Amino acid sequence: MKKIIALILAMAMALALVACGGDNSTNNDAQDGNTPAANGTTVYVLGPTPDHGWTAQAGAYAQAKCDEITAAGEYKAVYMPASSGEEQVDQVNTIVIGNGTASRETEQMAVELIHQVNETGAHVSYMIVSEAGASVYSASKLAAEEFPQYDVNLRSAVSIARRLQDPLAELVKIDPKAIGVGQYQHDMPAKQLDEALNGVVEDCVNAVGVDINTASPSLLQRVAGLNGTTAKNVVTYREENGVFTSRAQIKKVPKLGPKAFQQCAGFLRVPESKSVLDNTAVHPESYDAAKALLELTGYTLADVKAERITDLPQRLKACGEEKAAGAVGVGVPTLRDIVAELLKPGRDVRDELPKPILRTDVLEMKDLKPGMELTGTVRNVIDFGVFVDIGVHQDGLVHISQVADKFIRHPSEVVSVGDIVKVVVLEVDEKKKRISLSMRQASHKERG
Repeated sequence: MKKIIALILAMAMALALVACGGDNSTNNDAQDGNTPAANGTTVYVLGPTPDHGWTAQAGAYAQAKCDEITAAGEYKAVYMPASSGEEQVDQVNTIVIGNGTASRETEQMAVELIHQVNETGAHVSYMIVSEAGASVYSASKLAAEEFPQYDVNLRSAVSIARRLQDPLAELVKIDPKAIGVGQYQHDMPAKQLDEALNGVVEDCVNAVGVDINTASPSLLQRVAGLNGTTAKNVVTYREENGVFTSRAQIKKVPKLGPKAFQQCAGFLRVPESKSVLDNTAVHPESYDAAKALLELTGYTLADVKAERITDLPQRLKACGEEKAAGAVGVGVPTLRDIVAELLKPGRDVRDELPKPILRTDVLEMKDLKPGMELTGTVRNVIDFGVFVDIGVHQDGLVHISQVADKFIRHPSEVVSVGDIVKVVVLEVDEKKKRISLSMRQASHKERG
């Protein structure tokens, strides 16, 4: 469960370019090309036009490199410069590469391209992300509805890119079992596993909150109180009447009754509302309590919107929590939640998570030497250790004995998927493609 939570609540960020290693399971060579890939794999490289910050030389290089790769016969590489409409890209920031088939070769091509582009003053970097479940999404009815003009390969590429932009909004479209949840998931009773995983996904969505004016039906239906029908009705209402401008307006959505509103209101954010409370996790039932608290401590809603209430905790402490809770008519736990929301209206809890590591150069296994200190991202946590992505095609293993100085029964006591950690290289076996790492030694170096 911790792995699913970590994957879904990963840090969101913006990107503009996608380079994706295709899945064998989603390949569709019949739609393009007289040169079928030898191993049934297609790599798509999507880029903007020269007049959108992308030099003609870089575009020509990308095309030539794709032709070179295709001619080698190992797999087919297709360069797709954006030309118009939704494919147009104003500024390239990041290349996203799936970690599946041909990702190593795609990474090498991307790095060479990045070096050329950055020499002209650009600031492009890349990141490899997990493409687990991308093939499941690309072949789904939902993907066909979202991108009827694309084949399954391009739908996979879009899914992989969006995982860097907003993992929460993208991964909710995929069955949790398809993104890998642990060593023994197939030994679990299917019904119980589905119920548990769906519960975790809903908890994640509710913990973050959902912008009702931008959320897709897939994301909305994971909000407490909403289902597939009411989620689609929300989107339909939004398309017909324009953006929501208050939480009260949600009550006008067809088939969304009082009980459903009571359950979902606190998890739906309305940034366009005139009331700052509509863009917080404060439930409408607690609005009066929030206003009373502000009045008690000498603040107004305007102060909240302008983020001028940094002294609120101190003023509340001076009044006394229990006394203040009694005065506004709520319990102490609810009062504390209200204070936390008023301090950071519209906050995203994911902002507190480690930012993803973006790279501009490729590191090969032959470059690794024992004693090297590196920064990596935790990709998997299992019984006997932790797999860490250190920028090499092969993830390194931190054995459980090298995770912490203290005794631990399981690595999950110390780290979670998505954590940014420092490691020291212990041993490299190029023939067996094994990399041994240590987090203990890295922490010793930090302490001096």
